[in-house]
Amino acid sequence: MVRRVLALAMVLDGASRTEAAEACGMDRQTLRDWVHRYNEQGIAGLGDRARPGRPPTLTTEQMAELKALVVQGPEPERDGVVRWRCADLRAVIAERYQVTVHERTVGKLLRRLGLTRLQPRPYHPKKDAEAQATFKKTLPAW
Repeated sequence: MVRRVLALAMVLDGASRTEAAEACGMDRQTLRDWVHRYNEQGIAGLGDRARPGRPPTLTTEQMAELKALVVQGPEPERDGVVRWRCADLRAVIAERYQVTVHERTVGKLLRRLGLTRLQPRPYHPKKDAEAQATFKKTLPAW
């Protein structure tokens, strides 16, 4: 954008378009296009426009559902896992949204949702807190 503004400034100062374009490392036709965009939109028109890219694989609603699913955690009976891995989430995404993504892409989606790879220790559903407390009390001191 700086080169474009500099070329326009040179033209406004009285330099020919050919001289201004050569001094700023562009073709005269390119400078002409930038002049037209400047006349139509001002300085903001000299910035890069958003380029069309690949559309996102999941919609914002689907991303919100995925985040809620991950934050809630899996149910061992229903999901067959005690903690989510990218491979497991990949299967869930394919089943729910009919979208096939790579495991690496699942990691990128999770990062985009503000989630990290840090995971709490798995919590066993049949753990007995009373038995653990009793075991701690009866453990001999070394």
